[in-house]
Amino acid sequence: MCREMPNINNVNVYWLNESMVASGYPMLTEYKADMEKQIAENLDVHSKRAVRLGKAPIGSWHDNFLNWVVVQFDLGFSVKAWYEAQRYHFLDFVSSMSTMHRLTQMDMDSIFNKYVDDWIKAKMKKLVQDYLDNPTDENKLKVLYNCPMWVEFTARMTTNYRQLKTIYNQRRNHLLPDWQEFCDWIETLPHSELITWE
Repeated sequence: MCREMPNINNVNVYWLNESMVASGYPMLTEYKADMEKQIAENLDVHSKRAVRLGKAPIGSWHDNFLNWVVVQFDLGFSVKAWYEAQRYHFLDFVSSMSTMHRLTQMDMDSIFNKYVDDWIKAKMKKLVQDYLDNPTDENKLKVLYNCPMWVEFTARMTTNYRQLKTIYNQRRNHLLPDWQEFCDWIETLPHSELITWE
């Protein structure tokens, strides 16, 4: 399996071998129903073909089999990175921590990453305390709208190798450390060469 990282946990990869076998379907002249036998007997052949097709340009459809290699994981990202992650159509949220429901109950010392200035942390703590002392909608909105982009939340995600290939291609050299760590993690996935082209 892949290496878990501080902000990426509970990783599961499904249907990798089956998808590599299916990558050869366009060239079949005879269908063989026994998938387990094909995997056991010809995994090297299927793997080499899958790597070649995985290196196809994004959007060429030759790498379509990557859609069916499903990956699920828990991901801790800053609000800033979550905002950017929403552009990926096949990076689906299963469930996530909620600022609306729980921000005022979270440990303010643990949810900020190292880039948040101490005076911002102190201000957030004061806003939360003001809300706890006087739980009005107005005070809750002050907490929500002043929450910095570098607060970190965790969500359960589901995606596939093809979307990870797009993300990796676009984010490998991104400035945000969240994306750097995420791309490092992608490199640890089984048969990551299908995604990274390396």
